[in-house]
Amino acid sequence: MEDTVNAFVDVFTIEGGSGPLSGLTFGAKDLYDVEGHVTGCGNPDWARTHPAATAHCPVVATLLAAGATLMGKTHTDELAYSLMGANAHYGTPTNSADPRRMPGGSSSGSVAAVAAGLVDIGLGSDTGGSVRLPASFCGVWGLRTTHGAVPLEGAMPMAPSFDTVGWFTRDLATMARTTAAMGLAGEGPLPPRLLLPVDLWAQAMPATVDAVAPTLAALEAAVGPAVPVVVAEEGIDTWFDAFRIAQAAEVWETHGAWVSAVKPNFGPGIADRFAMASAIGSDERAAALAMREKVRARAAALLADGAVVVLPTSPGPAPFRDADEPTLNAFRNRALRMLCLAGHAGLPQLSVPAGVVEGGPVGLSLVGPRHGEGSLLSLAATL
Repeated sequence: MEDTVNAFVDVFTIEGGSGPLSGLTFGAKDLYDVEGHVTGCGNPDWARTHPAATAHCPVVATLLAAGATLMGKTHTDELAYSLMGANAHYGTPTNSADPRRMPGGSSSGSVAAVAAGLVDIGLGSDTGGSVRLPASFCGVWGLRTTHGAVPLEGAMPMAPSFDTVGWFTRDLATMARTTAAMGLAGEGPLPPRLLLPVDLWAQAMPATVDAVAPTLAALEAAVGPAVPVVVAEEGIDTWFDAFRIAQAAEVWETHGAWVSAVKPNFGPGIADRFAMASAIGSDERAAALAMREKVRARAAALLADGAVVVLPTSPGPAPFRDADEPTLNAFRNRALRMLCLAGHAGLPQLSVPAGVVEGGPVGLSLVGPRHGEGSLLSLAATL
């Protein structure tokens, strides 16, 4: 395989067995252990200070056992702490849907490999949006699974109470096959109703709303008109602040000792986020976690009957590759306001390719109750 889009940090082949994914290929984000290879996590200092893995992590082993062939390890933003896809050490993978634009991260290499047709499945991870946002940016399917539904042993933790496994495909059929092979439901009952969170839609550009409207209309034709709701009764800024603080405090708890000891060379944005994380106090973290519990209770109440929330995945198409750091951070923060519902509540979210704005793809997302992956896939199949 020729890596034409800088998707891979290491290209090699490990043949899969015989199973439901036979004939398919995948790339694994470079925070998943692959036996005999160093898990570099997007940073040379991390790679330098960690030994090669002695075994495949469970999710890689599961895909191999299901018959898929591993084609290599894909780039990630440094320690997965970004959403844009730029890496100061290894470069930015190409967004094949619109090469002028960022591919999204932190699962940047996996989405780039799928969008370019180099592999059928891109194994990623999603803590704050690292599968959902790249899927929207590159015009592919992306699934964030229910928190805790797929094991994360043998993967670099970021913020474990938020971390989830996810993957990209170019079509729904492959998405459903992969989901079933991972031990989750590949189909399920259609939801009884759709919910349209007006406060989250308000974060999207008007052009994005227009672009995804036909896909929303098609879903409504299958299930019925979406019911407008306000999901963040405390205000979406309050939800965003709680997510940012709770995640960052956990990131520092996970990696602070290594960062303090090694003093790694981080790229722009990454260093700032780790500095912010190091300064979060216990009272601030406790308040954020208390708000997270309120968000979880609100989500459970809204989705108790199996309802599905539908919203644009992203405020708009991906930022341009030459955007400066303040522009990228502003977009990232706006996107997190839309993404933090599933992050806080540990919910599955499927990003569906749904339109184009100024030459760049945008996605429409389906957010379901915990362990509702099958329902999301069946709803998407009505399209």
